[in-house]
Formats: sequence, C-alpha cells, structure tokens
Amino acid sequence: MTALPKRHRKTFNPSHPAPYELSRSRIENYVKCPACFYMTQVNGIKFPSIPQFNLNTATDILLKRDFDRYRGKKESHPYLINIGYDYLTPFEHTNMDLWTQSMHFGAEGRFHNVHNETNLKIGGGIDDIWLNKKTNKLHIIDFKSTSSSYDTPEITLSGKWKESYKRQMDLYIWILGRMDFDVDQIGFFLYVDGDRFTSDSFLLNELAMMKFKVTFIPYQANTNWIEPTLYAIKDLLLGSHCPNHNPSCEYGLFLNAVK
Repeated sequence: MTALPKRHRKTFNPSHPAPYELSRSRIENYVKCPACFYMTQVNGIKFPSIPQFNLNTATDILLKRDFDRYRGKKESHPYLINIGYDYLTPFEHTNMDLWTQSMHFGAEGRFHNVHNETNLKIGGGIDDIWLNKKTNKLHIIDFKSTSSSYDTPEITLSGKWKESYKRQMDLYIWILGRMDFDVDQIGFFLYVDGDRFTSDSFLLNELAMMKFKVTFIPYQANTNWIEPTLYAIKDLLLGSHCPNHNPSCEYGLFLNAVK
C-alpha cells in the first residue's frame, strides 16, 4: 500500500506532489500585495507579527456558545426571532467543531477544499453555519466585533478595509459549496459593537460589564474573483522573481524607506 505524501504547507515546494495549503488569510495577503505573499510563501520570510485581539476572540466564543445552545434543539435563537429571521437555525454537523478551527485547516475533517486545476488546498475556520428552514439551504455566518467612536453609528460593510470581510465570506461560501453542501449565496454578518457612550456603570461590585449594540447584515456573495485569483497565485508560486510591492503596501513603503 503506497503511503500518502506528507502535507504541503508553509514554504512552497514546486516538486511536492500534495496540494499546497493556503488559508483564507494567505489569499488575502496575495490580494493586498503579491510581493509580500511571494516573500512569505516562496522565500519563507516571516513578517513581524501583530498582537492578537483577545477581546474580539472572546466575543466570537461567546456568540458561538449562545447559538450552540439552540443547535441541538433545532430552534432559532430569540434574537433572530425578534428581528424576523425565525427560519434560521444553527446547523448541526459532526464536523462543526473542526470547521471552526482555523489552525491546521488542512487536516482531515477540517473546512477546506482542493482546487484540482491548481492543486491548491483552500480553507480556514468559519464562525458558524445556519440552516434556512424555508429553502433548506445553508448560510455562512461571520461574527464581528468593534467599538464605534460615534454614539449612534450605522454599522455597514462599506469602506476599503471591510472589503477583506466580504472576500472572506465569498471564499467560505465557495468552499462550502465545493464540499457538496447546498449553500445560499447570501451570508450574514453579526456585528456586536461595544457601547462606550452608555450611562450605565461599567465597574460593578465584582465584575466589569460592557454592553454591546447588535447589527445583523445580509451580504450577497461574489465568488467570481476566486478561481482567477487561484490561477494567478499558482503562476506566482511557480515564478522565479518576486513582483513589486503594491504602492499602498506598508511593508513595501517601509522597505523602500530603509533602502
């Protein structure tokens, strides 16, 4: 019996037969700056890390825990019922816990799919999936947290830096469809916004408590950019030269200033 080849990840090796694993964040790196992508994936250069946003992670965990309470019951969450989405229920699947793990997504049972034409394995870690009882289709759900600097902000998906949120949703909808699930092209963003303008006390006797405003945003996915991007990524991985940095790339501007 022939042994399966080892996983192909980290630095790209053109002679490695296994699909090369690329996370959603690595693809986003390519979209933002092909040079930084090439330096990381081909040259093996590690860029300076940024601090983890533990508060954001905490809100993601708490939101998932909230919806997990209704997953086994096949019931909608009271919040969704209150805003008119009572037909959305948390989707139950044996691999759900694995799908939410972004680290080591390439392992068996994780949230990924191989694009055979480029031999790239694309994946990541989802926040949640909900079942639409009207259509029997699945919706990708993405939890986001922020703290707006305005008293009555309108949380939207507009703005250049939120384009990456949309691409993330596009990619996860594309992956879920290729995993042979009936997925809806509409995903949902659930935003919790830390209220810094409230008159309620923050520091209590033994606890500090922050209140969050909640916004629920439907998003129509656009997956047309994904396959052309994967072909372009494969061409770049096989190339012998690093491209120029995007003019707006902060790392490129820094390196040019150092020179």
